[in-house]
Amino acid sequence: MKHQSILVVDDDPKIRSLLRNVLEDDGFAVLEAETVVGVLDALAASPISLITLDVHLGSENGIDLARQIRSTSAVPIVMVSGKDDVIDRVVGLEVGADDYITKPFHVREVLARIRSVLRRADGASLDPKQRDRTRPADATDGESAHFCFDGMTAIPDQMELIDRAGVSCALTSGDFKLLDVFLKRPKRVLSRDQLMNMTGGMEWSPLDRTIDNQVARLRKKIERDPADPKLIKTVRGVGYTFACEVQVL
Repeated sequence: MKHQSILVVDDDPKIRSLLRNVLEDDGFAVLEAETVVGVLDALAASPISLITLDVHLGSENGIDLARQIRSTSAVPIVMVSGKDDVIDRVVGLEVGADDYITKPFHVREVLARIRSVLRRADGASLDPKQRDRTRPADATDGESAHFCFDGMTAIPDQMELIDRAGVSCALTSGDFKLLDVFLKRPKRVLSRDQLMNMTGGMEWSPLDRTIDNQVARLRKKIERDPADPKLIKTVRGVGYTFACEVQVL
């Protein structure tokens, strides 16, 4: 069985060593990098399943690196920061990171979040026959269908979203998985717990903001005015609903 490869990016050798030991004990193959050049070389040299990326790489900027990676690759990214900085967290998610962890962290939390992100990525990339076996029973039949909504078109088989100008819109695997869940269940109220389960995430707790962060990021990509969302509406105290008409072609 081929191991999934995790690229650990941090300028602190103690953090790299800690993550390497934990991840290898859990069955992952681990590569390390501490500079932008090292990261780009590693990505070019071999397939990477996921990157843990420190926000502050000495004199280099992890957020800029995440943006650079995301411009050419959909590899899942888990940002890691030495401080609980809301601005860093929001910007990291906006540039395409799939999750965010703050130092000091518990190694079991890191493993849980990495597994969660990998499940979402794997679920979004399954072939049609595999998706037929794993998707919810009430999902819209026919994975080859195109979903049209508010002037946009989603193509699940290609994990592609065509925007209102006819241009392909870059979505991470997590973004597309969440959008796919909404498009197959329009005008239904979905709790955060349901959304975590349907997107392949770990068990949700009231303090977990992963779904809220993903919804905020998706809104920025599909709403005409993200500050006044008309497509993904918040149902206070419960979760979210996709309020737009969806046409299946």
